[in-house]
Amino acid sequence: MQLKGKKALVTGGSRGIGRSIAIAYAKEGADVLVNYNSNDTAARQVVAEIEKLGQKGVAVQADVASFKSAKQMVQACIDKLGGVDILVNNAGVSKPSMLLKMKEKDWDAIIDIHLKAAFNTCQAAGLQMKEQKYGKIINVISTAGIFGTIGQINYASAKAGIIGFTKSASRELGRYNINVNVICPGITKTEMTNKLQTDEKLKKIYEARIQLGRFAAPEEIAPAFVFLASDNASYITGQVLGVDGGYIG
Repeated sequence: MQLKGKKALVTGGSRGIGRSIAIAYAKEGADVLVNYNSNDTAARQVVAEIEKLGQKGVAVQADVASFKSAKQMVQACIDKLGGVDILVNNAGVSKPSMLLKMKEKDWDAIIDIHLKAAFNTCQAAGLQMKEQKYGKIINVISTAGIFGTIGQINYASAKAGIIGFTKSASRELGRYNINVNVICPGITKTEMTNKLQTDEKLKKIYEARIQLGRFAAPEEIAPAFVFLASDNASYITGQVLGVDGGYIG
């Protein structure tokens, strides 16, 4: 078990990729805090799966875009699980709009829940990791943050910003034995990509850009998170790992 005895916090852990990460961590021996914003039922279902695997799970509601809320969430992980060894910043939403039509509130909301949230959680968890001289932080981006995308300039900007944030954080935190990396999933079958899955024209366009010719299942993304959270990745930091079926190339 690669993560035996570790304590993990997964934001946006109630659904999609986050759910798969939380369960994969439990399978590898970690106790997991499942963060959610609104879907209490889904979060508790994930906790039930974690407990079936013999690990401790806890669901914590928190708005990661709020510094106060994110700090309380990290403290809950310390109080309820006994620490925080692994932080995965996975929470995210999408508010599509073209640049010339985008509302300020939609720009701010996406920047906050992706980029500001990474700052909020990394600072709070980083202080604990510094004290214990150990930590694994994995931030999640998207191919949109590398290539850009029409109609999602807010989302693409936030994800691109996380790359710079991660590279800077890895330089600051490396002296404390804290690894900070980015995983870039490709198009994955989740609620957020429902339109790409159901619109045959869009599906054909995007599948043609992927070397493997298909969208990923969430379970195909999770092993990369296990690897970067494990001691097998002890000498990897400040990197962007694409798990995208060859979309980036």
